[in-house]
Amino acid sequence: MSGHSKWATIKHKKGAADKARGKLFAKLIRQVEVAAREGGGDPDSNPTLRTMFQKAREASVPLDTIERAIKRGTGELEGVRYEQVSYEGYAPSGVAVIVECLTDNRNRTGADIRSAFSKNGGSMAEPGAVSWQFERRGVIGVSRSVGEEELMLAALDAGALDIVDLGDEWQVTTPPADLNTVRQAVEDAGIKVDSAEVTLLATTTVELSNEADARKVLHLVDLLEDHDDVQNVYANFDIPDAILNLVEA
Repeated sequence: MSGHSKWATIKHKKGAADKARGKLFAKLIRQVEVAAREGGGDPDSNPTLRTMFQKAREASVPLDTIERAIKRGTGELEGVRYEQVSYEGYAPSGVAVIVECLTDNRNRTGADIRSAFSKNGGSMAEPGAVSWQFERRGVIGVSRSVGEEELMLAALDAGALDIVDLGDEWQVTTPPADLNTVRQAVEDAGIKVDSAEVTLLATTTVELSNEADARKVLHLVDLLEDHDDVQNVYANFDIPDAILNLVEA
């Protein structure tokens, strides 16, 4: 179980996602816009746009808002031009962190991210310094109420790589390009998909068995995730349940 994934789930259940709904909308709209600019405005021929479109709809972003974002991306409407940029660094306790951003001002964003690291016990790193500890994968979340054999038959036959028990849900991993194919196969089997996205999964983890260390790392991750230009934060920490329960309390 990835501590970072578990922490994100806890925050979602506690309603933090609802409080940040406006910010979530803004981030998803940027992702849709950039996907349309880079691969075209047709979701059927642009898998990245299709994934972002589905993600935005699942977050209840209005359809007309998504369509305007696509048109800005394809140049049919004027808008700010965002570029993708990633930063790598270390959180306290040597936890590896990758921060993915969409920004209209690379210098401003870089300075903000560097400041967040340095003021909270972390440090920025050179490109490639920590990325080797992660691999890009499609990840599909399915309720544990679904039988493992039933899910395996649908997912593995469609090209899934693995199915892992995360306690309260199944995590199906796929090659990034096969995410939508596997998702469609799972749904065609009558299984409800709770989430689906292309993400980075840690190949090595740092266990945070001390409450103080866990709080420091989670504080930095929360600060980074709260930045308007930050789209995704990936970290390779793993927090035991007992420690995570203390932090949650």
